[in-house]
Amino acid sequence: LKQGIAPQRRLKTANWIGPLLVESGLLGVRSILLFGYHGKLVKLAGGIFHTHHHIADARVEIMTACCAEIGLPAPILQQILSANTTESALEILRKLDHAAGSIWVEKVYRNIAERIDRRSSAYIQTHGAPPVHVGSVLFDRSRKIVIKSFNAQEMLPKMLP
Repeated sequence: LKQGIAPQRRLKTANWIGPLLVESGLLGVRSILLFGYHGKLVKLAGGIFHTHHHIADARVEIMTACCAEIGLPAPILQQILSANTTESALEILRKLDHAAGSIWVEKVYRNIAERIDRRSSAYIQTHGAPPVHVGSVLFDRSRKIVIKSFNAQEMLPKMLP
């Protein structure tokens, strides 16, 4: 995934995103742009900030809740909830969009991304750090961007040379 962000402005993390967010806020970071696989970052949308699968794994359930929140029909919700992975759930939405000419992928992932931004900012403040502006960019297994949150769209141009 190439976006042109300078290496000194990037930090790679894995499973302990919550402590990284809080520590960043405590150190005075004013904005954070999260880039990540949708199957990992969707946990943040559900308030899970220790993202190792041994700690908590409700990815498909969170995705299903986000689908329900925007009004996806019950039969599709059942398919999403029965998906083995978030990647296969994304494929269900993509096939639905292709067959029906709908934009469920956009609607669902917009909801997920905006929830990630809000919940991440709230999590940072809940742990005693000052407000941090959070944006998120979610990509799929093939590293193709699925969605950029509104905050990410605003932040990304400011991070480029």
